[in-house]
Order: sequence, then C-alpha cells, then structure tokens
Amino acid sequence: MPKQQRDKKIPRWVEGELRLVGSLDGRLMELLKAIESSGSINQAAKNVGLSYKGAWQMIERANNLAPKVLISTATGGAKGGGTCLTSAGQALLQLFMRINEQHQQFIAEVNQRLADDPVVQMLLKPLLIKTSATNQLFGVIVDIEVGSVTVQVTVKLKGNEQVAAAISLSELKQLDLKVGQDTVLLINDPEVLIVTKPKAYQFSARNYLKGKVVRLQADAVDAEVVIHLPSGDSLVAIISQSSAEAMALKRGATAYAVFKSNAVIIGVL
Repeated sequence: MPKQQRDKKIPRWVEGELRLVGSLDGRLMELLKAIESSGSINQAAKNVGLSYKGAWQMIERANNLAPKVLISTATGGAKGGGTCLTSAGQALLQLFMRINEQHQQFIAEVNQRLADDPVVQMLLKPLLIKTSATNQLFGVIVDIEVGSVTVQVTVKLKGNEQVAAAISLSELKQLDLKVGQDTVLLINDPEVLIVTKPKAYQFSARNYLKGKVVRLQADAVDAEVVIHLPSGDSLVAIISQSSAEAMALKRGATAYAVFKSNAVIIGVL
C-alpha cells in the first residue's frame, strides 16, 4: 500500500512541528522558500500570510541568530533590485527540509505503532470525535432490543451505569450496531433534567444517572448545572434559574441527571 494512502487511514495521535534552535521553524522556512521563488519580501509575505513588517522581523531575527547572513537584498540596478537567499540561506533551507522529512517519517512511524496498540485505541480514539453536543458519554453496547417501530439500545458506561437510547430500525441498519461495540452517546444539555428527589415524582424518561453537583453557574434567567457521575463522567444540564433556586441546588449536593431515551444520539467509532 502506498505511504500516502496508508497515512490517510492512520489517525495522527502524535503531532509535532519541527523547530531548530532559536526561531528557525517551519514558518520561517516557508518565508525563505517564498522569497527564493518570488525574489520579493513583500510578495513572499503575502504568499505565507504575513505582514511586510512581520516578515522583516522574522528575517532580522534569523539573520542575527545565524553565523552568516541568510538573505541579501539589493536596490536599483538593471533589474530594479530584489531579495534572494544567500548560499548560507539556501543551505539552511535544504538542511531544514531534510530534517523535517525525517521528522515526519518518525511521526508517521510512531502513529503507526500507536494505531496497532489496543490500549491506545481505548484511550485516544474518543479524542478524534468532534461534535456540537455538550454531553458525550463513551460506553459499550450491552443489549439491543428490536421492536416493531423502534429499537432500544442499552449502553454500559465505564462506571457500569447504563443508558437507554431509542433509535429507528433504519438507523440500526445504517450504523450496523452490535452488542460489544464501542459507542459514543451525545446528549444536548437542554434535554437533561435535574432531579433531587426522584421518588417524589414519576417520569416517562428512561435514564436516571445519579451524581454530585460539581458546578453551578447561573445568570438572571438560566443555570448551567454540571453533574459528576461516580465513573468520572460529567453531564451538563441547562435549567431555569428559578428551578435551581427551588431545588436549593449547590455544589456537592446529590442530584440525578434525567433524560429520555430518544434524546440520546448514538455514534460509532
């Protein structure tokens, strides 16, 4: 398999930009390459997204750090002057490019080894997921109950709490869910209710997760409540300020995060 095609399938668990001593980093090298190709600091600065002043500041720092001048400028003359790399500047650019190629190969090899490590998969895979949902819970599917219209999927969290999610038959087929499969549960914060005395009320919601209030931030209208579960996971709920006051919510108080099964969105890794 070609290296480029293989790298597309390997998550970049480890990232790192090469920087030599001082300020000799990738951005400076991009500026040097742009100067070499354009012969103009002004044009090179535009090409790499810098201001003219910012480009000159980088050049001055590089020239001061290097034992030999890296860039020479000329004014006037038959061709109207210009800017170019000196032999030292060209040598530095070539050196950086060779080292950076080796650096990128090293990063790719590290990521390849990590991709083959099941422990790394468990620890780092969730970090690749980006979503607008406030609440993300990771777990394993322990049961799938197929009904005539909907499917109830039960997911066990890392603290052994169980969450029920209701999805459609088409969604079950599309996601190809199976018992034992890793999954992420997404719940938007307005969907989560906060209850302090669950036995005093009856709810149609399937999910009750007990925890402690670790943060309560309120404004004139709403209150953001963060419930810390025994497993270490947290759930955020947005409730009215009046409701928070009526329940006398405070940090350290026991509370339940309550949400319906159809409020849960299932994602698979």
